[in-house]
Amino acid sequence: MSGAIVARLPDGRLHLQHGPIDIVAAAFGSAAAVQAAHARAAARFATVLEELVSELAALRSPEAAVSGRIARCMAAAVAPFRPAFITPMAAVAGAVADEVVAALAGPGVLRAYANNGGDIAFWLAPDQALTCALAVTGGMDRVTVRAADPVRGIATSGWRGRSLSLGIADAVTVVARSAAAADAAATMIANAVDLPGHPGIGRRPACRVQADSDLGARAVTTAVPSLPPDDRGRALDAGLRAAQGFAARGLIEGAALFLQGECRMTGALALPEREATGV
Repeated sequence: MSGAIVARLPDGRLHLQHGPIDIVAAAFGSAAAVQAAHARAAARFATVLEELVSELAALRSPEAAVSGRIARCMAAAVAPFRPAFITPMAAVAGAVADEVVAALAGPGVLRAYANNGGDIAFWLAPDQALTCALAVTGGMDRVTVRAADPVRGIATSGWRGRSLSLGIADAVTVVARSAAAADAAATMIANAVDLPGHPGIGRRPACRVQADSDLGARAVTTAVPSLPPDDRGRALDAGLRAAQGFAARGLIEGAALFLQGECRMTGALALPEREATGV
């Protein structure tokens, strides 16, 4: 396995890539503070993949013990959703983003973010804000996160995304107190947007789609036909009930669920927009 790649993009942002991990990150502040922040993030990122690979078997198991810093963050993020099936891998992208943004934070940094394939972690000094563009449909294309808000992570999941899903949501975007928590919750809510037994929905065992999937032989969604309004509504309402339950338990701050042009929203996801540096 080749080593981590660290590059400065033309616009000054930091690009971190190693194996399947591909992060765009940035810090804002004085030139010296930004340079130091990017150096800290690059140094921390250098061993992230090796740390995860060393515990990969345990991370793919629902109950196995883990010891690494990021692995423990992943395990903690998924634990509140049990006894439903979920492994720490449901929070891997968010947990890595959290780790990188923690490295970016430091003296002179006003705000920072790490975008790990669409799962985003933030750090904000008092009175600061960041506006994030979302790759979703339904009229919601950005979220502004302010220092006074509890939100520090955004994640999106769905059957059309890079990860496998048990449900049929085109996308579920979640805001939470960390990117790892948002990542885990988005996975569970996307799974809940479903029409069990629907004959038109294509499903295959996860292990036949990705041989190393942590979902094993569980049936994941591979195709969703055009659905009538009643079916779309039933599927979205099932996911919305799950999201509202997670919000009531303090696991998320808000969620938006999308399916074939329809949307359900709950909580504080649509934060008021303010002028801020965009992600």
